[in-house]
Amino acid sequence: MDSITIDRDAAQEARSSAAPRGLVFACIVASLPMFMAALDNLVMTFALPVIKVELDASVEQLQWFVNAYTIAFATLMLPMAALGDRLGRRPVFFGGVLLFTAASVLAALATTPEMLIAARAVQGIGAAVIVPLSLTIVSSAASARARPIAIGVWGGVNGLGIAVGPIIGGAVVEGVEWPGIFWLNVPIGLLTLVLLPFAVPASWGRRLPFDVFGSLLAVVFVLPLVWAIVEGEDRGWSDGLVVGAFGLAAAALAAFLLWEHRSPAAFLPLGFFRERAFALSNLAGLLFSAGVFGAIFLLSQFLQVSMGYGALEAGWRAAPWTLAPMVVAPLSGFVVRKVGVGPVIVVGLALQAGAIAWIVAVTEAVTEYGDVVVPMALAGIGMGLTLAPLANAVLVGRAEIEHGIAASVNSTLRELGIAIGIALVTAIFVREGDYLPGQPFVDGMTPALVVCVVITGAAVLAALGLPGRRASEAGTGAGRSAGA
Repeated sequence: MDSITIDRDAAQEARSSAAPRGLVFACIVASLPMFMAALDNLVMTFALPVIKVELDASVEQLQWFVNAYTIAFATLMLPMAALGDRLGRRPVFFGGVLLFTAASVLAALATTPEMLIAARAVQGIGAAVIVPLSLTIVSSAASARARPIAIGVWGGVNGLGIAVGPIIGGAVVEGVEWPGIFWLNVPIGLLTLVLLPFAVPASWGRRLPFDVFGSLLAVVFVLPLVWAIVEGEDRGWSDGLVVGAFGLAAAALAAFLLWEHRSPAAFLPLGFFRERAFALSNLAGLLFSAGVFGAIFLLSQFLQVSMGYGALEAGWRAAPWTLAPMVVAPLSGFVVRKVGVGPVIVVGLALQAGAIAWIVAVTEAVTEYGDVVVPMALAGIGMGLTLAPLANAVLVGRAEIEHGIAASVNSTLRELGIAIGIALVTAIFVREGDYLPGQPFVDGMTPALVVCVVITGAAVLAALGLPGRRASEAGTGAGRSAGA
C-alpha cells in the first residue's frame, strides 16, 4: 500500500472518530434523500388514477410510470455503489441527489405520458445512487458502538417516507394537483445539496480499478430479471419474451459469478456470501420484502375496494402500519446495542408474520376497520424492528471500506423481493378472486396473504441464524481489523 493510500485511510479514520459531534446532523442530511425516494414510489401508486385522466395515459403507460423507476433503480444500485467506492461516496451521492431533484422537476412539468416515463427512469437512476450510499455514508460517519443508533435514525427517516406516502397519495387522488408530489422533492433536494458538503465526512471504499465488465454483467442480470418479474403477470409467465428475459438473467448471473471469482478487480467479493451474518441477513431481507410488501400491496387496496374508504381515508387508516416504523426504527438502534441484531430482527419479523396471519383470520366479506387495526399496528412495530437492524446486519464483520458494496447488495435484493412479492400475490389474487367488493376480493386476498405469512415465516427462520450481541461485537472488531 503506498503512502497516499495510507494517508487517505488515516484521514478517513480520523473523520469517522470525530463524527459523533455532528453524527445526528450527518445522519439526517444523508437520510433526507431516502425520504424522497421512499415517498415518490408510494405516492405514485396512489396517484395513478388521477395521472391517467390528466395525461390521457393508457393502462400500459400507467404500469411504466412505476416500472421505469423500479427497473432503473434495481438495475443500477450495484454499479453505482461501486462507483461511489472508487470516486468517493460524498461526490457521487451529491450527483445522485442532484439527478433525482432535476428529474423531479422534469416529472412535475411533464405534459405527456412519455415525458413522465422518461423522468421516472432518471429518478430511478438517482435513487440507485441515493439508497445504498445513504446507508454507507451514515455507517461510515459513526463509530462501531454508535452505528446501530445511527442506522436507526436512518431507518426512521426512511420510515417517514413510508408513513406519509399513502396519506399524500390519497390527498392527490382527492384533489391536490399531481405535480405537487414531485415539486415536494425540490426543496428537500436543494437543502440536502447545500448541507451535504458540511454535514457528511468524505469516505471511500475499495479503491480498485472500476470493474466495468463486472458492472455490465450485473446490469444484464438485474435488468431483464426485474423486467420479467414486473411484466410476467400481464404478458403471461410462458410468454416468449418473459421466458427469454429470465434465461438472459440466468446466463448473465452465471457469467457474473465466474468473472467476479476470477477478476482481481471484482467489485463484489463472493467470499461475503460465505459469512453467516451477510448471507442470512440478505436472505431474510429478500423474504421480508416479498412477504410484507406483497401483503401491504393487497391490504391498501382492500381498504378502498372492499371496505369502501376513499383514497385519503384509506391512507390515514393504513397509518398504524406505516407510521410505526418512523417511531420504532430509531429506537431499535438502542435495543440492537443491548442484544445484537439477530434477536431484534427475529422479533420484528415474527410480529409481522403473526399480524398478517391475524388479518387473514378476521377478514370476511364484511370486515370492520376495528377488526384489523390492532394487527396492522403490530405489523408496523415489527417493520420498525426490522428495517434498520437488517441494514445494520449486513455490515456486521465488514471493514468500513466494504460497507458500500455490502449495502448495495442488500438494497438490490430487497427491491427484487418487493417486485417478486407483488407479482406473486397478484398472480394468486387473479386466479382465486376478483377485483370486486366483498367476498370476491376476500377470496383472492386470503390465499395470497397466507403465502405472505409463509414467506415472512421463512424470513424468521433465516434470521434465527443471525448473531446476538457478543457475536456482533466480535464481528465488528474483526471488520475493523480487516480494514486496518
